[in-house]
Amino acid sequence: MSRIGKKPVVVPKGVTANMTGMVLKAKGAKGELSFDIDQGRFPTVKVEQKDGTVAVTRIEESRRARAEQGLVRALIQNLMTGVSEGFAKELEIIGVGYKAEVKGQSLNLNLGFSHPIDFAIPTGIEIQVDKQTRIKIAGANKHEVGEIAAQIRRLRPPEPYKGKGIRYAGEIVRRKVGKAAAGATGG
Repeated sequence: MSRIGKKPVVVPKGVTANMTGMVLKAKGAKGELSFDIDQGRFPTVKVEQKDGTVAVTRIEESRRARAEQGLVRALIQNLMTGVSEGFAKELEIIGVGYKAEVKGQSLNLNLGFSHPIDFAIPTGIEIQVDKQTRIKIAGANKHEVGEIAAQIRRLRPPEPYKGKGIRYAGEIVRRKVGKAAAGATGG
């Protein structure tokens, strides 16, 4: 049984939500998002909006229906949270000479390569750099914020010997022992 799916999504204050056919549109302080509840994609659930809440109900009783009910409810909750509060991810840059700065609509990164990397900032996403080594990515769409953070991290993932690279804030990188330390005990 999907406990998450049974709970109705409360529309926060300052957010206007309306259903047109099978498209739920929400508008708030952080932007405007829409979610298409396509019956081809989610054939076992039905979404209804009434007096300040959005409820997701199952059409049939099956394992797939329970899973889809929880998924659709979570996606709608992320939509409401995104337009009211927004989502954010933080990245840390570690390494000598590694730095970042925002120039117009691009993020300029120096990551130890022979050339700087210009990362184009998509519309709907805000990127701020603090002390040239902390990148904060914010936006209304949770999926886009996470995807942009992953794309930036992929440019120079943390390496296991010295830990240099781009990592999520608070991410723990497992370190390996280098070749010199491993050979020092034999002999």
